[in-house]
Amino acid sequence: MSSVGTKDTCAEMGVRRLVHGMGYRYGLHRPDLPGKPDLVFPSRRKVIFVHGCFWHGHRCRYGRLPKSRQRYWQPKIEANKRRDKMQRSKLTRQGWGVLVVWQCQLKKPDWLRERIDSFLSANE
Repeated sequence: MSSVGTKDTCAEMGVRRLVHGMGYRYGLHRPDLPGKPDLVFPSRRKVIFVHGCFWHGHRCRYGRLPKSRQRYWQPKIEANKRRDKMQRSKLTRQGWGVLVVWQCQLKKPDWLRERIDSFLSANE
């Protein structure tokens, strides 16, 4: 598991290409913000997290727990979900807008493009 990266994942790179192609510019992984969001839009006070369905416990076919070692995986994934919720809450209290993009949502690029554009253009 130590070889599993947290930055520049395939899903994150896909979202970055999509957002850049839409004309938005962003910062990456700001360590001064809770959870080091994947994409940061400082002038808009908005952030995007790109979550892998398995690692963050999404309720889709990619987020299912393995059949083996469930005593290990279940608490690990639940801890990730609690940490994610806490980080989103902290960011919201600090006045940041938060959007979570799931890995599986990259399979619907038109829908995802609309969702991201709606999120980023709100309150302009």
